[in-house]
Amino acid sequence: MLRVENLIKVFYPGSVNEKVALDCVSLELREGDFVTLIGGNGAGKSTLLNCVAGVYNVDHGSIFVDDVEITNLPEYKRAAFLGGVFQDPMMGTASNMGIEENLALAYRRGQRRGLRWGVTQKERELYYQQLKRLELGLEDRLDHKVGLLSGGQRQALTLLMATLKKPKVLLLDEHTAALDPKTARKVLEITDQLIEKNNLTTMMVTHNMRDAIKHGNRLIMMHEGRIILDINGEEKKRLTVEDLLDRFGRASGEEFANDRALLSS
Repeated sequence: MLRVENLIKVFYPGSVNEKVALDCVSLELREGDFVTLIGGNGAGKSTLLNCVAGVYNVDHGSIFVDDVEITNLPEYKRAAFLGGVFQDPMMGTASNMGIEENLALAYRRGQRRGLRWGVTQKERELYYQQLKRLELGLEDRLDHKVGLLSGGQRQALTLLMATLKKPKVLLLDEHTAALDPKTARKVLEITDQLIEKNNLTTMMVTHNMRDAIKHGNRLIMMHEGRIILDINGEEKKRLTVEDLLDRFGRASGEEFANDRALLSS
């Protein structure tokens, strides 16, 4: 469903600050794969996700979604293939619009817009039922401005918007990092439910080792712009934080030195 081939991305090329963020990265996600992507600061995990999303252009390599090459498509054209939720809860929604209006925008993604009644009763019932599954009480607040919601509620709403029209690939970039631990757990619970319900092919960047191990069917660890570990199936289910640290050390020849990830573990 997602294939990247020999991706290279260099920031500030030819300067004293040159940084090779992706070093010939190749990766393939099968339909329904839920991959958690982890690594230290500067490992390349968010750069990889943002290259797939179209936020960054790649210097070399190719990106395919469902066998359609999207390497040179602008970000707005990739919306037909991709759904995304990012770290900042304020990014994925329009705060001065109502919950219903935000969902309507997401529902019409990739469609032509015309002069007709904004939200039909049938749509409103769909939004109500989808929101009810989140168990956050948002189904009774359809006309409330999104700017009045908490960060966790906004991330849950953004998740629903990103999956309302089932995307080929769902991209999650540390989407719980700005939330308190209790709210983060709830949003991850909702994430699991939406991914399983829709059989979504998903790539989730996280700094939390326990979350990387607990969620998804496959774990990929990056280091210095390369993939050094790719663990799935039963092997991933048996994995512990200690195992992951040990395997990182053996694969990279270094100790894992990311305080944020270690403290989260």
